[in-house]
Amino acid sequence: MAKGIFTTKANPIYDDLPEVRYHFPRTYLNQVQATVGDWIVYYEPRRPNSDPSGQGGRQAYFATAQVQRIEADPRLRNHFYALMTDFLEFENPVPFREVGKYLESNLVKADGSTNKGAFGRAVRLISESEYQLILRLGFANPPVSQPEYENARVAEEPTDYQRPIVEQLISRPFRDVAFTRNIRVIYDFTCAMTGLKLINGGGRPEVEAAHIRPVGNDHNGPDSIRNGIALSRSIHWMDVR
Repeated sequence: MAKGIFTTKANPIYDDLPEVRYHFPRTYLNQVQATVGDWIVYYEPRRPNSDPSGQGGRQAYFATAQVQRIEADPRLRNHFYALMTDFLEFENPVPFREVGKYLESNLVKADGSTNKGAFGRAVRLISESEYQLILRLGFANPPVSQPEYENARVAEEPTDYQRPIVEQLISRPFRDVAFTRNIRVIYDFTCAMTGLKLINGGGRPEVEAAHIRPVGNDHNGPDSIRNGIALSRSIHWMDVR
């Protein structure tokens, strides 16, 4: 097994739904097979679609997920799906390069310039330490400052950090906190149903993050902003059946 980077655009030309599946051609089959059973990071490039002149993509790592298995595309020859679970969006999108620092060592040449050949590959394998660092930056709260980012050591091998980060990724409390923060920010701490933005005496927002498709009871709803909505507490817990 190996950690990896899966590139997906905001408006992908492939049949991607990052929470559920990643669609790819045979070109990347060996690399994707190496990640089965392990964790990957999603990367969004500058181009949001197939337009070569397009811009507007975040150019950042934005989520992690676990690769469960690979299935052949029944409709498109020489194409496959990687089926995903445990998708979780970062609290802070992580730039692939900041203050001249690359988080993937394979993306930089000896002279410090970008390895465009490697960067052009939609699927790339990364080391355990690179994966750990990207996650630490993605879930840092508050976000990592520029000096801290600049001093982060990609080459540093993890010691006892590997098990805790994986345990956090699959634990419900950790996922709920990350999901709640993302949904509150996206909705500007405002209830989508009532339009109310309530802040209590301690300066804490009253709005809660709700899953549209539940995560439990075999519904398998993902911890994605596309599966979330901000609701006031009374609306959230209202019995609408």
